[in-house]
Amino acid sequence: MALRPDDPRLEIQEDGGGAVKTFLEHLEDLRWCLVKCAAVVGIGMVVCLAGADHLMKLLKRPLLESGANQPGKNQKLLLLYAGTNVIGKSFVRTNEFGNYDLGTTNYLQLQLVPRLIGTNWLMSVEPFTDPPKLPEETILLINQSPVGGFVVAFKVAMYGGLVLASPFVFYFILQFALPAMKQKEKKYGGRALSIAVVLFLLGVMFCYFFLMPFALAASAKYSNWLGLGADWWTAESYISFVCMFMVGMGLGFEMPVVILLLVKIGIVDYKALAGFRKYMVVINLVLGAVLTTPEIITQILMFVPLQLLYELSVWIAWYWERRDRKAAEKLGDADKAK
Repeated sequence: MALRPDDPRLEIQEDGGGAVKTFLEHLEDLRWCLVKCAAVVGIGMVVCLAGADHLMKLLKRPLLESGANQPGKNQKLLLLYAGTNVIGKSFVRTNEFGNYDLGTTNYLQLQLVPRLIGTNWLMSVEPFTDPPKLPEETILLINQSPVGGFVVAFKVAMYGGLVLASPFVFYFILQFALPAMKQKEKKYGGRALSIAVVLFLLGVMFCYFFLMPFALAASAKYSNWLGLGADWWTAESYISFVCMFMVGMGLGFEMPVVILLLVKIGIVDYKALAGFRKYMVVINLVLGAVLTTPEIITQILMFVPLQLLYELSVWIAWYWERRDRKAAEKLGDADKAK
């Protein structure tokens, strides 16, 4: 049905906004935005589910590189061999076993050797003097239920799909918001989208390559220090922690985009950001406590970049205001000269 020429929905705002729409039309646009976001996330999940085994290898890499297989203070790693294969391992606090003294190194090695006693073959345990062969996976990830593998695969696909679809999700959200934006807001919205994608991926990579190995190593060593051991972790809890940690860090890196976009469209200014600094310290500390391990060093390692990003946003806002003020003063002087 054609709209009348005087219908207010056909009015175009002078500031560059889109056509005026009714509340139901806005709801329809929102529905399609959510449908498109859900579709791209679903496609990303299917792609990640097909390659779940490769994603698992990637997610286990921080654990393998964390150094969690290194003995802690006053600890030694005992390795049990069958031939040249490691079949058992444990962290111990002594190098003496009966009459055996295995030396003062951090790696104690024993091997199973078959011995014929009378007519029976028995396995004896003897010192093993070859160079230590450290197992690649000192901490094993295990499933504890028949459906555990399916749950892990679904979680890997879900988090992987979110990361894979994030550029498209940001785009669809911005596409929904653009008609309601002024011309100035549209100008900065496109720039904010590209920067947001880059910062999100930088946050994920910072967590994956730097923060995650440190957090996992600290968790394993703290468990060993308490005497609880850290030889096995459930795959489900490991995947949940690692993925939530990386996605949370990626979202944390979006802070400058949100803040500076609000500055550009005039909602907040440098003075407001500077006054909110003390609250952001608390917020970032809470994020560090929620998204990381309970160990304080890892929390600080997450808090520092988040707080630095906020401080960077504050100083960029200060620079923009100073630049705009100088430009306005020059324009005023030019008008007076006329």
